[in-house]
Amino acid sequence: MSDYLVPFDGTSRVSEFSTTPPDGVDTEKKLKKQLREINDDLYDLQRVLYAHNKYSLLLIFQAMDAAGKDSTIRTVMRGVNPAGCQVFSFKQPSAEELDHDFLWRSATRLPERGRIGIFNRSYYEEVLVVKVHPEYLDSQRIPEYDLDSIWQQRYASIRDHERHLAQNGTVILKFWLNVSRSEQKERFLSRLTEPAKNWKFSPSDVKERQYWDKYMDAYEILLNETSRQYAPWFAIPADNKPFMRVQVGRIIRDTLKNLNMSYPSVSQSDLERFEQMQTMLKQETDSN
Repeated sequence: MSDYLVPFDGTSRVSEFSTTPPDGVDTEKKLKKQLREINDDLYDLQRVLYAHNKYSLLLIFQAMDAAGKDSTIRTVMRGVNPAGCQVFSFKQPSAEELDHDFLWRSATRLPERGRIGIFNRSYYEEVLVVKVHPEYLDSQRIPEYDLDSIWQQRYASIRDHERHLAQNGTVILKFWLNVSRSEQKERFLSRLTEPAKNWKFSPSDVKERQYWDKYMDAYEILLNETSRQYAPWFAIPADNKPFMRVQVGRIIRDTLKNLNMSYPSVSQSDLERFEQMQTMLKQETDSN
């Protein structure tokens, strides 16, 4: 499917995933042109997905802060009919959400058949930020849990959940936008020094950098535990945003093309009725 597919054998190492494009990457101008072509393809494919009405597409984006999740979603999906696409961002859970299991709040926002659903962060936060900060478990009011086993339980729940969705027509693509720590630093500095970007900055973003190694360990385990054929992960180099966006767009486009979808066919009897309707419409007069 892609050079950036995370293998399904559970042997991946985060350190082996590049944050930068390969040598000889196209210029930014060429990459933007490629993305516009992908946008056009996705416009057509989304219309067929909606009319075919047998599959839904779930896109999950996870990354460290400033990796480019928002801009990637915005630019890759540019031109797609908003009536057939929905985006949800999952931040700190509400009191209502904490009264349910950790999959509940995302399960209520899954895309219907014929639609594209996009999760900007997701239930994977429960084995990322919560794993890095296990004290957050106290607010989840879980009756009993063992810190040594709860993560494996959650990986199993996620695998079962995604397998169930895939078996019922939801095509799942998961993107880890892999930004380097040095590039994140530069983007944080840009947010601090450019007035138009000040609103993007939060002091907590810098605080979380202190846990970088723990986050990388958490990513490595979740990628190995949950990259499966029915719900693959893709580790996309994120230091070059135009390159990253093209790779994400290609994977989505190629996946939709491979679904072998088509517009619904019309029966011969319906065609005959259409001809009758055409005749009736043509025979109408303005007075009618």
